[in-house]
Amino acid sequence: MFPYPDQYRNAIPPLMTGFIVLWALVGRAIAGLGSPVFYYPLLAMYPLILAAHVWLIWHARGMRRLDQGFYALVHCTLAFVVWTFAIMHLKDAGL
Repeated sequence: MFPYPDQYRNAIPPLMTGFIVLWALVGRAIAGLGSPVFYYPLLAMYPLILAAHVWLIWHARGMRRLDQGFYALVHCTLAFVVWTFAIMHLKDAGL
């Protein structure tokens, strides 16, 4: 169906990370600080990224599993930083 299905599958976790950034920016612009409508779905996004990487590793064959594992290690580390700053951007400071 798709000419390059591996490339589309590999793009799922970075697209989810981009969605985290957009969700935090739009959530703060619409609802302000500390809105649970935008805050709680944001908390669920990082575990979904981890699950997507596990799925990519599971469906890889041979040495591609090692490649996917390294991709997961690098991306999950960077996505955790982005996710943390998105939470800080959206969360009420309590002031």
